[in-house]
Amino acid sequence: MSSEPSFLKKAFTTHLFVTVLVAIVLGAVLGLVAPGVGASMQPLGNVFIQLIQMLIAPIVFCTIVTGIASAGELATVGKTGLRALVYFEVLTTIALIMGLVVMDVVRPGDGIGADPATLQLSDTAASYVSTGENAHWYDFLLRIVPDTIVSAFVDGNVLQVLFVAILFAVVVRLLGSRGEPVIAAVGRLGEIFFGMVRIVMYIAPIGAFGGMAYAVGRFGVDTLLSLGSFIGLFWLTGIVFMVVVVGIVARICGLRILRIYRYFKDELLITLGTSNYEVVMPQLMAKLERLGAPRRTVSLVVPAGYAFNGDGVCLYLGFASLFIAQAFGIDLSLGEQIGLLAVYLLTSKGSAGVAGAGFVILAATLSAVGTVPVVGIMLILGVDRFLSTMRGLVSLSGQIMGSLVVSRWEGTLDLEHTRRELSRGHVDDAPALTELDPAVVRAEPAPTHARPTEV
Repeated sequence: MSSEPSFLKKAFTTHLFVTVLVAIVLGAVLGLVAPGVGASMQPLGNVFIQLIQMLIAPIVFCTIVTGIASAGELATVGKTGLRALVYFEVLTTIALIMGLVVMDVVRPGDGIGADPATLQLSDTAASYVSTGENAHWYDFLLRIVPDTIVSAFVDGNVLQVLFVAILFAVVVRLLGSRGEPVIAAVGRLGEIFFGMVRIVMYIAPIGAFGGMAYAVGRFGVDTLLSLGSFIGLFWLTGIVFMVVVVGIVARICGLRILRIYRYFKDELLITLGTSNYEVVMPQLMAKLERLGAPRRTVSLVVPAGYAFNGDGVCLYLGFASLFIAQAFGIDLSLGEQIGLLAVYLLTSKGSAGVAGAGFVILAATLSAVGTVPVVGIMLILGVDRFLSTMRGLVSLSGQIMGSLVVSRWEGTLDLEHTRRELSRGHVDDAPALTELDPAVVRAEPAPTHARPTEV
C-alpha cells in the first residue's frame, strides 16, 4: 500500500475512527438541517451494510474451518463452545434483569395513559406480530439446520453457517493428512475474503454518514422529544452496562474496559453510525487475534456470539415490555415479571437471521404471556432506530469480551501481550485485514493457568 497517499492511508487506517466520527456528525447535522435530504441518504448506509453482510458468511465458514483445524483434539472445540455459551447466557440474563429493575425503579411510562383501543398496528408492526405469534420456543433449534448447504450462505444466516462450518471442519479434521490440502485451500480463500473486507472498509465513513443522516432526517427531533425520557434512560442504562457490568468482566480477566473500548473505537463508531454491529464482525475477529486470543477460540466464539449473544436485545426487552405495561396502566407483579424473564431467556436465543428480531421476540413474548396488549409495540416503533443503535453497542461490548473471557478461562490468553497491544490504543494495519497463513501469524501462546492479576 506504499503507493497510496499518506493522508489517505492514515484517514482510513490508524485514523479511521476520526473519519467515521466526522461522518457521523455531518450526517446528524444534515438530518437536522435538511430532513428530507438526510432521509434520502439511506441507500448509502444500506449499501455499506449489504457489502459487509455478503462477506460475513464465507468469512465465518473459513475462519471456523481453519480454527478447528488448529484446535488439536476435537474435545477442545466442544469445551470452548460450552464456555462461550455459559458466558453469553450469564451476560444476557444480567441484561434482562437490569432492564426490568431500572424500569421498575424509574417508571418512565407512568402517566402516559395510553388506550389499547386507540392504537392500530402498522403493516410493519403487524408483520412482526404475526411472526411473533406463530413463533415457538424451539424455533431456533429448527433454524440451525438449513434447507440446503447453499441456502445457509445465500440467506446469510450466521447460525446456519456456523452449523455447516463446524460439521465440515470436524469431518475434514477426521480425514487427517488427506484433509490438510482442503484446510490450506480454505485458509487461502479466507485471505481473499478478508482482503475484500479491507477494501469495503474504505467506504465505512460514507456508510456511517448515510445511516446517521437517514436516522435523524427520517425520525427527527420531534420523535426524539416525544419519548425522550425513555430513549435517554435506555441509553444511560446501556452505557452503565457497558462500563460497569462488562467492565467487571474485564477486570476479572485482568484488563481495563476503557482501554479495550479505545482499541475497538473504530468498530464502536461504525456501529453507532449504522445501527448494525454485524458489519464489524470481520475486523473484530482480526483485532481479537492481534490482542492475543487464539484463532481457534476467536473463530468459534465470535460467530457463536452473533447467534446467541443478545445483551442489547435482552436489555431492550426488559425496558420495552415494562414501558408498554406502564403506559397502559398495567402493574405487573413480581411473579409476572419473573415469568416474562423466563420466557425471554428462551425466546431471545438464536435470533440471528430473523428480521426485526427485537420486535419479533417482544411480540412473541407479549402474545404468549397475554398480560400486556401486543399492540403496545406501536408506542415505541417510531423510536426503534435510536434504540437499536444502543442495542448494537451493548451487544458489541459483550462480543468484544467473549473471546477474551473464554481465552482467559482456558489459560490460552497471552495477558502481557494483550496489555501491551491495548496500551498502543490503535492498530497500524488497515482495518479488517488479517492473515490466515500460519506462517505469518504470531505464534499462539502456550497455555498458562496463572490467576488474573490487577492492572
